[in-house]
Amino acid sequence: MSTVTHTPGGLAGPDQTPPPGRTPAQRAAVGGGRAGARFFNGFSHLFLAVWAIMVVYPLLWVVMSALKTDSEVIRKPLSLIPEQLQWDNFARAWTEGHIGSFFLNTILVLTGSVFLTMLLGSMAAYVLARYEFPGNRLIYYMFLSGLTLPIYLAAVPLFKGVYNTGVVLPFLGPNSHLMLILVYVAWSLSFTVFFMHSFFRTLPNAIAEAGMVDGASHSRLFFSVMLPMAKPGLISIGIFNVLGQWNQWYLPTLLMQSVAGEPKNQVISQGLIELSVNQGYRSDWSGLFAGVTMAMLPVLIVYIVFQRQVQSGLTAGVSK
Repeated sequence: MSTVTHTPGGLAGPDQTPPPGRTPAQRAAVGGGRAGARFFNGFSHLFLAVWAIMVVYPLLWVVMSALKTDSEVIRKPLSLIPEQLQWDNFARAWTEGHIGSFFLNTILVLTGSVFLTMLLGSMAAYVLARYEFPGNRLIYYMFLSGLTLPIYLAAVPLFKGVYNTGVVLPFLGPNSHLMLILVYVAWSLSFTVFFMHSFFRTLPNAIAEAGMVDGASHSRLFFSVMLPMAKPGLISIGIFNVLGQWNQWYLPTLLMQSVAGEPKNQVISQGLIELSVNQGYRSDWSGLFAGVTMAMLPVLIVYIVFQRQVQSGLTAGVSK
């Protein structure tokens, strides 16, 4: 008569032996692995918490300092709680500090530069990614070489070129918005082409072939079919261009000077510098922090609103 034994893993027949248990060495190894995993998770969470504090605290400090008086900024520089909210600091920075005019100039320049950068960069990346022709790789690598050139090395020829162009075409000379728009486009085009090139290379050929069979021209295929399919990449690189051009300081300082002592066409980054250094003996620290807050909040809001799209665009680019 056969006997059946109960084992931890189930029922065992007469000629089956229970599976052997783990040896002490194996149990120690498993316990050590779990302890190592817990330590790593704890360390990563601690690191992320410290990093979050390092990022969030300066932002809060700037915003709360904009709501203090000048004496509070001096007496309690690290305090986050103002004694009384000073909302008039923002009005003073907007009017007396000319932040309003700087803000409008920046919006005007960015609207034109980001639009042209996205349009020209996407068209160039599409052609280089989807069409084979002699010199394709050479042109692509020339765009990539623009990423390796520090803007400081091009300062003298850029200034001389803009100045000489302004002699012939005043609307493209120094202190003109159109000139700064074109310079921003040239500065941002290399990274835009590099980023969008990978998206267009990985789009399915079947859809493009179907569009051509249906009679779509190359331009119609690009604007109606391929460009909408690259929307995640467009949003991601658009955010990067907005952030980079909004925070750009060197190019406007080099090419956009004040006219007769008045900041006629200058942008927000120049306005913040002038607000901090051109006060003479009067230290308007609260107005300065208010100006920095107004310059910081738009790009912060844009990133928060489009955060999911940026992440999906970067993930799509990596996965493809």
